[in-house]
Amino acid sequence: MIAPGFLIEAYRQGFFPMGMEDDEIGWFSPDPRGVLPLEGMHVSSRLARVVNSGRFEVVTDRDFEGVMRACAADRREGTWISEEIIASYVALHRIGVAHSVESWREGRLVGGLYGVHLGGAFFGESMFHHETDASKVALVALVSRMRERELTLLDIQWLTPHLRRFGAIEIPRSEYLDRLATAIVRPCVWG
Repeated sequence: MIAPGFLIEAYRQGFFPMGMEDDEIGWFSPDPRGVLPLEGMHVSSRLARVVNSGRFEVVTDRDFEGVMRACAADRREGTWISEEIIASYVALHRIGVAHSVESWREGRLVGGLYGVHLGGAFFGESMFHHETDASKVALVALVSRMRERELTLLDIQWLTPHLRRFGAIEIPRSEYLDRLATAIVRPCVWG
C-alpha cells in the first residue's frame, strides 16, 4: 500500500499513481494535462432531462470501495486499478481525502466515479456505469458539488473523447501546476 501522506504529497506535486502490469506502481504527470473547466461544462439537454428526472439517487461516499472495484472491472483492456491501488485509496477515503460520487437505482450501485480532494482541487481517477447515463449523472453531480463548495480545479489527467463532450480541455503541464498550487491552498470542504 502507498502511504497516505506520500500519496497526498504526490498529488500536491502534480503526480498520480497507476498500477502497472508487473505489479509495480507507475507515477505520472502528463503534459499536456486534462482538466474540466467547471464554468465551461457542457451538459446536453437530453442529459439535463435525465439528471432532473430523478431516475438515479445520487449520493457520495456510500460505497467508496465498491465504486473502485466497479471501475476496475469496467475496463475491457485491463486495469491500472490494482489491489495495491485499491488499498491505498481506501486508506485515503478513511481519512477523508478520497471520495466517490455514486448513482444508485432500485438499491443497486449502477454508476459513479471516485477521486481525491485537496483544498479547491478534485483529482478524478476513474468512472464506471452499469446503466446508461449513470456515470454522466454522477459527473454532473460532482461538478455541481464543486461549484457549491467553491472548488476550482477538476483534474481529469488525460483528455478522452468522452470527457471532451463535456467541455474538457488540455492545458500545458506548467499551467496545470500553477492552477494546482492556487487550488490546493483554498479552504474548501467536501462534506
